[in-house]
Amino acid sequence: MDCPSEIKMIEGLFEGDDGVKQMNFNLGDRQITFFHKTDESHILGKLKDVGLEGKQLETREVSENEVVVEDSQIEAKTLKILLGINFTMFLVEIVIGIFAESAGLLADGLDMLADSFVYGMSLYATGKSLSMKNKAATFSGGTQIFLALFILFEAVRRFFVGSEPVSILMMSISLMALFANVSCLGLIHKHREGGIHMQASWIFSANDVLANTGVIIAGAFVYFTGSNIPDLVIGIVISIIVLRGGFSILKLAKAKA
Repeated sequence: MDCPSEIKMIEGLFEGDDGVKQMNFNLGDRQITFFHKTDESHILGKLKDVGLEGKQLETREVSENEVVVEDSQIEAKTLKILLGINFTMFLVEIVIGIFAESAGLLADGLDMLADSFVYGMSLYATGKSLSMKNKAATFSGGTQIFLALFILFEAVRRFFVGSEPVSILMMSISLMALFANVSCLGLIHKHREGGIHMQASWIFSANDVLANTGVIIAGAFVYFTGSNIPDLVIGIVISIIVLRGGFSILKLAKAKA
């Protein structure tokens, strides 16, 4: 190998090849480490077909846990930022949600907490084997479902006990959360087709943008109507979004297993 463009060509060459699980590139030494379940001649033959002849330096058996992703450090840095943003917004929305008596803000805050758990588990999974990533995604999906049921219970409870949500706080804090989640989407965008844990992170951030927008709209309805019903409705809607996200992650983990 003598240039980064060859990396892209080799990645494309083995894309969809079930026999090759992962490739680590070393431009300085012009070497590639293949993690594969196919015969070595298959790999060397495909390289030769595109004019990239080489020789095999060594081969050895490795366990599944030794197979790690090349860009794990980049993923870990991204996930740390996502974790920080979501946990900060969780604290803000929970505190203001209690003060503003807003089921929508409380629901959105708990959604942020669920995502914080997800990113924490994804950090644990980064650099781990596929099986570990699947376990992290399964835990993340289960966490989403559990917290969604709690959100649903709280929203329904307020239909009976009553509430007086402060619409201005609903809209302003949700606008802040929307900006935070759009930033998260920007950070995770280039990783959205990566490992199962990064795909899960993309789904969560996309769901959060929808939830934030819903709370802003609900806040506007509360402001103009003086009714608490829009706030309670968005609380239920968010719980459904979180539930769907949780089940999507479980389905994705099962498909990748």
